[in-house]
Amino acid sequence: MKKKVWLFLLIFLSLSLFLVACADTTSEEGEGSSGDEKAEGSGDDAEAKAGEPKKGGTVTFAFTQPFQGLLDRGFYEGEDDEKILRFITDSLVDTNDELQPEPGMADFEVDKEKNTVTFTLKDGITWHDGEPLTTEDVAYAYEVIAHPDYEGMRYTNVNMIEGVEAYNKGKVDSISGIEIVDEKTIVLSLTDVAPNTISNLWSYPMPKHHYEGIEVADLPESDAVRKNPIGTGPFKVKNIVPGEMVEMEKYADYWQGEPYLDGVVYKVIDASVATGSLKNGEIDIMQAPSSQYPEIKKLDNVEAIEEPALSFNYIGFKLGHWDAEKGVNVMDNKKFQNKQLRKAMAYAIDIQGILDSFSNGLGEVIGAPVPPVSWAYADQSELEQYNYDPEKAKELLDEAGYVDVNDDGWREDPDGKEFTVNFDTMSGSDISEPRAQYILQNWQDVGINAKLNGGLKEFNLFYDVLEKDEPSVETFMGAWGLASDPDPTGLWKSDSVSNYARWVNEESDKLIEKGLSDEAFDQEYRKNVYVEWQKLINDELPNIFLYAPVDVYAVNKRLQNVHTNSFTSQQNTHLWWVTDANEE
Repeated sequence: MKKKVWLFLLIFLSLSLFLVACADTTSEEGEGSSGDEKAEGSGDDAEAKAGEPKKGGTVTFAFTQPFQGLLDRGFYEGEDDEKILRFITDSLVDTNDELQPEPGMADFEVDKEKNTVTFTLKDGITWHDGEPLTTEDVAYAYEVIAHPDYEGMRYTNVNMIEGVEAYNKGKVDSISGIEIVDEKTIVLSLTDVAPNTISNLWSYPMPKHHYEGIEVADLPESDAVRKNPIGTGPFKVKNIVPGEMVEMEKYADYWQGEPYLDGVVYKVIDASVATGSLKNGEIDIMQAPSSQYPEIKKLDNVEAIEEPALSFNYIGFKLGHWDAEKGVNVMDNKKFQNKQLRKAMAYAIDIQGILDSFSNGLGEVIGAPVPPVSWAYADQSELEQYNYDPEKAKELLDEAGYVDVNDDGWREDPDGKEFTVNFDTMSGSDISEPRAQYILQNWQDVGINAKLNGGLKEFNLFYDVLEKDEPSVETFMGAWGLASDPDPTGLWKSDSVSNYARWVNEESDKLIEKGLSDEAFDQEYRKNVYVEWQKLINDELPNIFLYAPVDVYAVNKRLQNVHTNSFTSQQNTHLWWVTDANEE
């Protein structure tokens, strides 16, 4: 089993190219204040203020979690690797600031009548070893992801191609819906064209020549992926220190023009030293821990850019398990089946207090898993507001039969048996421990005997235990970075392995399918469907939805042309340059 349908992004059942399990986003990625403000001297204003771009120099990009090293888009699982991949890979389809698809390395045409998508590769694109990008590489990526031995998370980004299901089951040797017209043109015949087809269809080629002779099952652990990865992006990998650092150098033959920078160093740092590293110039750019935002904002050599993120933080309930053989979630954990219990536990959490105390208010409290930056965001007045109300929580618990029958200060379950709640959360930031204790105290204040499940867990371990449905995991705090399209299939459908709550709801499945129907080509219709879905999930509450963050990007003033949006700060990195390039 692979982990983290990530966070960024990227990935799962339908429209998950950028769905990704996130690190400790409350500290690592703030969310919530006015995301429209851009710091002076950064972003699009930088070039005019700092003069003409200069060639040369290197920058250091920091992240606060160790990376796995799955450096191919088809295999990566979390934003730790995704942020590296943004420097070394490009997509056939890009996403603009309005979260709409646009041509990247290829022009595309969707024929709804014929159920086809045609990609036409642009000229002059080569892999980092000098080999040209061809449609063979595009087809190869589909073949790898659809292969029976593929264990990654992108299958639902290719299963709409005709013949993929039969190929995946080993019934045929090729995928019938792939037609390579020539080296630049490939036509995909689909089972159906949906409103989000271009956003959902896999758009990252794989270097077929580079992976030659490697079995699909062996690719994730191969040197070609982990030690010597190649891409078509502006920077190529020069050196890797596993889990700690990746040195990249510019790819002079980059198809959009030679990058200004000589190179980029991706470096893993401890979140606690973020402010000091930025102040000392050891770090040029990073997604700043929101807990350190006031200090970072005061730094003379740093611009702090706020950007509403396409993500959300939550506390999940383990309602069941994943049946791998049948490929479905089974909601069979009796402990949290009582919706009134789940609602009581939501009212017991001081969400705004968490946001203010640990993220400097950088976020917006939400009632459903759709952030305000999305066009499908529901008017929150239409949703039940689980505002902090411990007295209401106590009333709901009493009504549901969770009462203290032996006067020990803790509530028993309706059968009079001991009722305890395990809570899992990630390590990795300076506020991880105190925030966890804050949440536990909230539940304890209403008589729920809640405790940490074996202490804080490292990012990868955390998602491992969630995916494997470890019996000791009962509630957990996580975060998701979402795709540009609001289709909730990848996280919430009954047959989604990334549905970590293991929530099964027939009405939810029907609404999700309705949001991809022919009628849903009308965006207003589609939004209304997703609003109804948000009302349903807000009422059923398989997760306690906390807040949508506002990311804070800290950028050293020497670094110019950094453009941010709700996806990332790593847009057009070939245009980044440093003011002191000639001094290095």
